[in-house]
Amino acid sequence: MHFASDNSGPVHPKVMQAMVAANEGYALPYGADALMAEVRTRIREIFEAPEAAVYLVATGTAANSLALATLCQPFQTVFCSPVAHIHEDECNAPEFYTGGAKLTLVGDSEKMTPEVLDAAIAIEESRGVHGPQRGPVSITNVTERGTVYSAAEVAALAAVAKGYGLPVHLDGARFANALVATGASPAEMTWKAGVDAVSFGGTKNGLIGVEAVIFFDPAKAWEFELRRKRGAHLFSKHRFLSAQMLAYLEDGLWLETARAANAAQARLSAGLRAVPGVAYLYPPEANTSFAAWSRAGHRRLHDAGAQYYLWESELEGDDPDEMLTARMVTDWAARDEDIDRFVELVRG
Repeated sequence: MHFASDNSGPVHPKVMQAMVAANEGYALPYGADALMAEVRTRIREIFEAPEAAVYLVATGTAANSLALATLCQPFQTVFCSPVAHIHEDECNAPEFYTGGAKLTLVGDSEKMTPEVLDAAIAIEESRGVHGPQRGPVSITNVTERGTVYSAAEVAALAAVAKGYGLPVHLDGARFANALVATGASPAEMTWKAGVDAVSFGGTKNGLIGVEAVIFFDPAKAWEFELRRKRGAHLFSKHRFLSAQMLAYLEDGLWLETARAANAAQARLSAGLRAVPGVAYLYPPEANTSFAAWSRAGHRRLHDAGAQYYLWESELEGDDPDEMLTARMVTDWAARDEDIDRFVELVRG
């Protein structure tokens, strides 16, 4: 019963096999390996973007921060949701890599709306040299609360950004989960919707540790390469990043694992919704959910070794009926029997 994070799950066997195969012989370093050339071709095909610049880094924080740094000047601000990953979970790395650009938090929920985004952008550049200048819009999809932007919603936000001449970044750490949830194509969710750069995640979806950064305008390529090197994220034995990503893309494995993770969450949510007293905070649309139930139920789970996060709640307390919130994330390897056992323990 491991639902703490999709980061905690196993690596897919096909990826491990690809890593072993990549270890044979010699390959040029720093992204000049033959595997990377194939990765670049595959990603361009998948995104229907033959001119896209494609790069690999090992972490989502690096992907987001280096991409934003390439799109943003130090005196600008990045517009994002107040629960965006770049705000909540990256220890000011975007601010560091951009040289000091700030984040402007838009609205008060996990999803931005065009109206609220427009108001947030409009108010900036109102103080001349004394205030931050307008910079990129960053969209997290899947959001940090487990909800999903449709391609149309992304396009509506991008249209606001473009109205001000601003670039758009999509944080796609769970990009595959968002596509599976919406039925959109990679192109429809990104450049066709007005996105300029995307962090295309793999680590949360069955890889050891690799994310792709894709720029649909190749004019940004050289600056990103320099920033990646200067930021200490250019791998010498790059073929081991390439091997993971290539295995991920082979025969649609990246969508297969995302479907499994989303299906596991759907099973978990269906089971918990059938338990009297369980309340969901957000609609579970991909592989992450937030729900509340009694402290007594949480204690049964903890005693049985279940792993998940209590969200702004404490297991300690005298009231067994007090409602405590859980964050649950399913990955590609989640088992039906573990999901069903988890639900049984909540039910009591």
